Amino acid sequence: MKSIKMKTIKKQIGLKVACVAFALVSSITYAQNADSKTTTQRDGFIIEFSVGGGLISLEDSEGIQTFDTSQGTFVFPDLKLGYMLNENLAVTAAMPGNIYEFQDNDRNFGGFIPSLQYWVKDNWWIHGGIGLAIDSPALYDIKDNVNDDWNVGCAVMASTGYEIYKKKNFALNVQSKVVLGRANLDGDSHRDAVIFNVGLGFSWL
Repeated sequence: MKSIKMKTIKKQIGLKVACVAFALVSSITYAQNADSKTTTQRDGFIIEFSVGGGLISLEDSEGIQTFDTSQGTFVFPDLKLGYMLNENLAVTAAMPGNIYEFQDNDRNFGGFIPSLQYWVKDNWWIHGGIGLAIDSPALYDIKDNVNDDWNVGCAVMASTGYEIYKKKNFALNVQSKVVLGRANLDGDSHRDAVIFNVGLGFSWL
């Protein structure tokens, strides 16, 4: 019963986030068209957080879960910190995070990924890197001796985004992201993850 309620709550949250995101994109896009002269000044430090959702597929070497099935995930947290090396290139540290369900518990598959972000055009950027994968319990669902294990490994990430609204040092973008990761578990086993996300990014440059 608890599992069914949690799944229902997750679906409701996902629908609400999608509705809010659609309304926000619509209003911002209208504002962008109304003031097409606004530009972003890319300089100094970058701070970005994003909201959204997507799909995650997991496979354990122990055979508990396989890539044959996937589940919906919502992004939390998804942060990016960095510094502009020049007008088009930034060195960043990306911290993707995705909530998923494993054996009736909520967990987070994310990482800490040193990366580079490059603006191919004034509104369009690509972003990628390789770093640390982190598989951990969701902070709101930690249970002693049940859902309290933290696992690390390696992850690679690639993403792209299009800035739909810009003003001075702020930009709003629509983005997609792919993360491939492996977390090492106890007993020489491991957990692999393939994640695809779409969402809205809020950047201060």
